[in-house]
Amino acid sequence: MNKIILLVIAVLATSSFALASDTYTIDGAHSSVGFAVKHMGISTVRGRFTEVSGTILLDEKAVSNSSVTAAIKAASVNTDNATRDKHLNSLDFLDTAAYPEIRFQSTSVRHVDGDKYVATGNLTIRDVTRRVEIPFTLARGKGMKGDRRLGIEGTLAINRYDYHVSYDPTGVVVGKEVKIELSLEASLEETKATR
Repeated sequence: MNKIILLVIAVLATSSFALASDTYTIDGAHSSVGFAVKHMGISTVRGRFTEVSGTILLDEKAVSNSSVTAAIKAASVNTDNATRDKHLNSLDFLDTAAYPEIRFQSTSVRHVDGDKYVATGNLTIRDVTRRVEIPFTLARGKGMKGDRRLGIEGTLAINRYDYHVSYDPTGVVVGKEVKIELSLEASLEETKATR
């Protein structure tokens, strides 16, 4: 009998956590992931991934209960140069045929101060998953139809060699460091908005 009571309490506790958190869906039409990398050590090439999806679970009262899950369609890479984009899709770089998605799954989210937060989690590019920290700002607002929305702006830098993206025939053509800039907008799921 005691085991049944404990099970009921556990279920109720889990349900309370779910109700305390709001689920936001990343709006792919208003989100992008930009990047910048040095070329020949003298100029900077910039690009972006245009297809981003995912879910943000936000607990306003206990931010540590929040989480972020995001996926980028690797083949959506765009540097405004068709020849370069084709090369980036190839085995030399992202090998998008074999690894169609770049993924991030948070393991923790913490509030720093004001609108500043940090998400720690696992970033997967190609066949490599590594732990990263993403400092970001969080803005809250409403959409055209009055739905609740979040805006996330974040930056991080990675060494592309860490993710088996190591093509460079001369050692100086493409920089190792890739600076990444996140610009995400997410809307509250209707099932949550109506509760």
